[in-house]
Amino acid sequence: MTDWERVRDDFPELQQTMNDERLAYLDNAATSLKPTAVVNRLVNFYQQENTNVHRGTYQLSFEATERYERSRELVKEFIHAQDQREIIFTRGTTESLNLVAATYGEQNVRPGDEIVISLAEHHSNLIPWQQLAIKKHATLKYIKLNPDGQIDLDDVQQKITPKTKIVAVTHVGNVLGNLSPVKKLARLAHQHGAIIVVDGAQAVLHLPVDVQALSADFYAFSGHKMLGPTGIGVLYGKQSLLEQMPPYQFGGEMIEDVQLYHSDWDQIPHKFEAGTPNIAGALGLASAIKYLQKIGMKSIQTRDEELMAYLLPKLEAILGVKVYGSENPSQHIGVASFNIGDLHPHDVATALDMEGVAVRAGHHCAEPLVHSLGVNSTVRASLAFYNNQEDCDQLLKAIEETKEFFNGGLR
Repeated sequence: MTDWERVRDDFPELQQTMNDERLAYLDNAATSLKPTAVVNRLVNFYQQENTNVHRGTYQLSFEATERYERSRELVKEFIHAQDQREIIFTRGTTESLNLVAATYGEQNVRPGDEIVISLAEHHSNLIPWQQLAIKKHATLKYIKLNPDGQIDLDDVQQKITPKTKIVAVTHVGNVLGNLSPVKKLARLAHQHGAIIVVDGAQAVLHLPVDVQALSADFYAFSGHKMLGPTGIGVLYGKQSLLEQMPPYQFGGEMIEDVQLYHSDWDQIPHKFEAGTPNIAGALGLASAIKYLQKIGMKSIQTRDEELMAYLLPKLEAILGVKVYGSENPSQHIGVASFNIGDLHPHDVATALDMEGVAVRAGHHCAEPLVHSLGVNSTVRASLAFYNNQEDCDQLLKAIEETKEFFNGGLR
């Protein structure tokens, strides 16, 4: 059994105070904390291993290339891809999704075609498709959500048609924490000859991910949301699709041969990795994956469920607090978004900050979803496995004190 309090020792940031209070870090959906092992891996690279990859003919470069490509193999194993060539390193989820829109989308979407996304999407999985639809004179369609925040499967049947070319959906929502029925959506998309693109940014820290079991054609995620460094991300794509797609950027590394008026592209995945890659980021991501694998993603999933099952009922029981989404804690994967009466979420977040509680307030880069809830913004508390009940209790106590300070926030 994992000693979760011992795990907290691996995250030095948790040992500090904020506004002279014990830090309760509850903004993990924005970015996760980094364990010492990941930080040390970055330092060691820059102090002892710093050289470029794929180019040098000297020993340090050979070794750096080997470690970099080993990181790709580790990512492949982590998400159960079929081949490491299906793993493309990017700057993050946003670039990964833009890559698909700018290559596969540009190549395959025609006037009158349809792109289907859900109302639960982060802007990173909304705006690229919105702009592609505008450019291509295609139709962008939104899948409705049920009152509890789950994707409406009846509406899915209406929205995905023979005209659909791309279905793009979040794996886990960043506002409500909803788990999308990706496998069912993929089956329906494939029946109509469409492909499915999955935004996995909020899933990879909380759930075991198997892209083959999900039948995902593309799956995107960011390192910084799963204990890794910022500036490194992953796009998984089925080999057959990647091989047909044009490059996303041009320059060094992604070419096989360059002539004055013609160039030939390298094989995948290098065709999509122009320029010097984020070598340290890839190594840091590999270190983060090793850390997660050592604990075990099943254990992490269970831990997350226990924490949310503890927090959510107590949060819902506070007079004046409105929690958005399902009443079922299992449908709040790492995330609980709420408001207190008619207090502005920014005021609430500032008040919580004074009590040492770090949360996010705003529309969380999901304006259409938040507006559909009848508000302009919410307070979002997001958990990770290194949080504990004391963090939850600190949040609950701070909410009560905030209500008292603002006279309940009710009119």
